[in-house]
Amino acid sequence: MNSIFAKRMETLGTETAFEVLAKAKALEKQGKNIIHLEIGEPDFDTPQNIKDAAFKALKDGYTHYGPSAGLPEFRETIAEYVSKTRGIKAEAEEVVVTPGAKPIMFFSIFALVNEGEEVLYPNPGFPIYESLINFVNAKPVPIPLKEENDFRLDPEYVKKKITKKTKMIILNYPENPTGGILTREDLKTIADCIADRDDVFILADEIYSRIIYEGKHESIASLPGMKDKTILLDGFSKTYAMTGWRLGYGVMRKDIAQKVAQLMTNSNSCTCTFTQIAGMEALKGPQTEPEKMVAEFKRRREVIVDGLNSIKGITCKKPKGAFYVFPNITGTGMDCRKLGDHLLYNAGVAVLPGTSFGKYGEGHLRLSFANSIENIKKALDRIAKAVKS
Repeated sequence: MNSIFAKRMETLGTETAFEVLAKAKALEKQGKNIIHLEIGEPDFDTPQNIKDAAFKALKDGYTHYGPSAGLPEFRETIAEYVSKTRGIKAEAEEVVVTPGAKPIMFFSIFALVNEGEEVLYPNPGFPIYESLINFVNAKPVPIPLKEENDFRLDPEYVKKKITKKTKMIILNYPENPTGGILTREDLKTIADCIADRDDVFILADEIYSRIIYEGKHESIASLPGMKDKTILLDGFSKTYAMTGWRLGYGVMRKDIAQKVAQLMTNSNSCTCTFTQIAGMEALKGPQTEPEKMVAEFKRRREVIVDGLNSIKGITCKKPKGAFYVFPNITGTGMDCRKLGDHLLYNAGVAVLPGTSFGKYGEGHLRLSFANSIENIKKALDRIAKAVKS
């Protein structure tokens, strides 16, 4: 029997985090206690000043359509913020606001990558990268992130993989799922690789740029000659605990921004207007709450890394950014999917197998430490007991 679905749907992937979350919720309905370390969502509330700005915007009538690329005043605010934080001169016309940051991945790949062209992407990495590359019938070229290199992308490997068919290189730093970062020297090597290629673009996923524990975030867009070759992706979900608000943006060359805005018109019409007003307050208002959140994540990082390293069969590198750990579990004798299921069903701890983020994630689990220290300690105790059994 022929499928009713278009052939392209066979290539579309998913996010295992939401699948594991659904399984965990089903177990909770059965009365089981589950500690959630699977979902990539801050466990903090959106700061009150941002919520107040949204309430006011609703009262002020921001309940109608806005321009597809975003409210002009919000685009200007984002341009000012990006100019300040990345050390570049960004303009409002280079900004496109989207409902969440994910559409920037969609739209950038749809707008720039042709069938058969190659896209380099990190592996293990955010699974939607590979999913979208396959969806447009392009060729995904994985860049292995190795534990012995602190999960940093190897610029020399990237250099070897660039061909005449290369159209895009996806960079994510701090990185999901490993918490790895890229140094300015790493970025410079990558930039040098495409210095003479006007047809190759960087999609720089910097959604975790404010959640960093050592040093400072470096953006490839700030390097000489790279601003016009970079689509910078960022948003509000992680830094401001605004996952449900669905608010993100991209900063890119004006001609690309026009095409991305056209895709917005054809898909979403526009991003919710009152959430954009809230986003303006997020960027312009006090940054005390986000800073407190990062400080708390840093405390939790110490607890979870030390705890995992104390469990026989598990070793864990200390992430330099984001709120994930990516421990090596090969010493347990189980593959990552079997261990993930064992922890969920027998220990009540929801985690993600490393292969949810690509084939090079085998031998690892991803745990989010966006949970209380109390719950993290309970989870560590349960994991230790489960690994012994």
